[in-house]
Amino acid sequence: MIDFAFMYEALIRLVGGVPLTLQLSLIASAFGVIFAVTAALMQLSDSRVLRAIADAYVFVIRGTPLLVQIFLIYYGMGQFDFIRHSFLWALLREPYWCAIFALMFNTGAYGSQIVRGGLLSVPKGQIEAARSCGMPTVMIYRRIILPLAIRQALPAYGNEIILLTKATSLASIITMMEITGVAAKMIAETYRVVEVFLIAGGLYLLINFVLSRGVAMLERRLMRHTRTDSSTRSVQRRAA
Repeated sequence: MIDFAFMYEALIRLVGGVPLTLQLSLIASAFGVIFAVTAALMQLSDSRVLRAIADAYVFVIRGTPLLVQIFLIYYGMGQFDFIRHSFLWALLREPYWCAIFALMFNTGAYGSQIVRGGLLSVPKGQIEAARSCGMPTVMIYRRIILPLAIRQALPAYGNEIILLTKATSLASIITMMEITGVAAKMIAETYRVVEVFLIAGGLYLLINFVLSRGVAMLERRLMRHTRTDSSTRSVQRRAA
């Protein structure tokens, strides 16, 4: 029988791992967006060198498991003398930053393909119209390409953020006491697998529900003009 008193105790303990899970997810997502946009722009550039670098980065990260990437950063970087004697060692010797780097590189590679698809979805006619008006390239990206690309890529990128949040559970492998790390410690102490993982799964479900609702609200806000246009067309058709 499931012990509900124990489940309540487990909930109290596992909630203590939620802040770390959110930190890993939010920080890795924030820096991952920078990697994603940069890699997408490099893949769409006219430079063969930049395209080759971005393609290699995406291929390697997408072709290897995240767990292997975490191990390589956490256990592997310390084997190089130039890293141990550089400013990076202050970060790479800490499991917290190793987990963030691995998650950041991983989500950046997957997110770059989402951003790339969003950029390619921008109608060529709008870009040509902006150029014919004399807009410089930077202004075209800021006013035309990026706003349209964000609207197209946001739903898929929201899914990537949810996947990243679930992937933070792998940080427990390198001693991070986020939700899964606390759950593993509780199971080692009590051998109560079902109750502990039911609570852990419920917490991940709640976090991802909030994230999905937030992305949906942002999407509706960015697309509100399309709803207004469709409403106007409906009124015009009824009037006709």
